[in-house]
Amino acid sequence: MNTKISLIGAPTDVGAGARGASMGPEALRVADIQLTLENQGLEVIDRGNLVGPNNPWQPPDEGYRHLEEVVAWNQAVHEGVYAELEQGRLPILLGGDHCLAIGSISAVARHCREKGKKLRILWLDAHADFNTSIITPSGNIHGMPVACLCGHGPKELVEIGGHVPAIQGKWVRQIGIRSVDEGEKRFVHEMDLEVFDMRYIDEMGMRHTMELALATMDVNTHLHVSFDVDFLDPDVAPGVGTTVRGGPTYREAQLCMEMIADTGRLASLDVMELNPAMDVRNATAEVAVDLIESLFGKSTLMRK
Repeated sequence: MNTKISLIGAPTDVGAGARGASMGPEALRVADIQLTLENQGLEVIDRGNLVGPNNPWQPPDEGYRHLEEVVAWNQAVHEGVYAELEQGRLPILLGGDHCLAIGSISAVARHCREKGKKLRILWLDAHADFNTSIITPSGNIHGMPVACLCGHGPKELVEIGGHVPAIQGKWVRQIGIRSVDEGEKRFVHEMDLEVFDMRYIDEMGMRHTMELALATMDVNTHLHVSFDVDFLDPDVAPGVGTTVRGGPTYREAQLCMEMIADTGRLASLDVMELNPAMDVRNATAEVAVDLIESLFGKSTLMRK
């Protein structure tokens, strides 16, 4: 695994339905993300925060809220993430709301195309984020990033990576899903996404789930993890704007992260939707940093 890490803050909640995710990057810094990773023997540079337009907090316009602002932020994210990959570094995007994954993953996909690498995306989330303006009345773009990346969304977002679609649905493994709109459900099945929802995890266990989600990767596979903090059960992580009960426990989440770390393939990461305004004494940020530490090799194993 790459030991040169770059932290990139994207302090905006422009795609979300609640304010507060714009404070996420700072909360992760307060929870000592840089020092925690350095203690794992990694070289960490904090690039500071990207700059973009303020959140105008307007109702939807032709099916989308804040489209112009979402496009601007995602372009900034795309350029920031792509630049780190070009320098041979591992970018960690500190969100911000999950609409920013459009910029981040389109940059990763562009990098993979140029380097001839395969891409595997693990989408850790309570939500499938596969809405379109037709399916969702809210117009909040943080419910649409996977659809946009697969080529379904406004032209300005779909084209950000310079290749439409930016990704193939079959590259994605969604884990922890437990809140999906009816129309979205049909669309996910049509688009060939592999979904390990909470019922699957309950029945088969996190170990079996992750074995399948990580199967068939090889040395030429770039593994991207898009970690929405609402993936976790709200008892573990209250600090998100869209809590859904019945998520993975702390131990299940640890196992998930440790098994990703075991592959040695992790090459880019998003940490999204942390909302300090909903949190209790920054506890959710601390849990997130703890899990990120496990992604980079901290193990709870005692046996050799």
